[in-house]
Amino acid sequence: MYQVVRARLRALVCGAGTALRRRARQGLRRDAGMVTSEYAMGIVAAVAFAVVLYKVVTSGAVSAELQGIVKRALDARM
Repeated sequence: MYQVVRARLRALVCGAGTALRRRARQGLRRDAGMVTSEYAMGIVAAVAFAVVLYKVVTSGAVSAELQGIVKRALDARM
């Protein structure tokens, strides 16, 4: 049984490798990366998210709550 499973697995792996090499030779590889415009849009989105997050965290109510949490954590008895 072990030998049968091993033989089938080897055939499957070798067959997959052969298919991938054949596709690469034919020029049918998929596009795996982003183009420059996609990088630019990603950076703009990340900066916008960072600005919104900064504004939320530094707002009065959130800042006071965060300071309260830290103060309670430091004042806790162990």
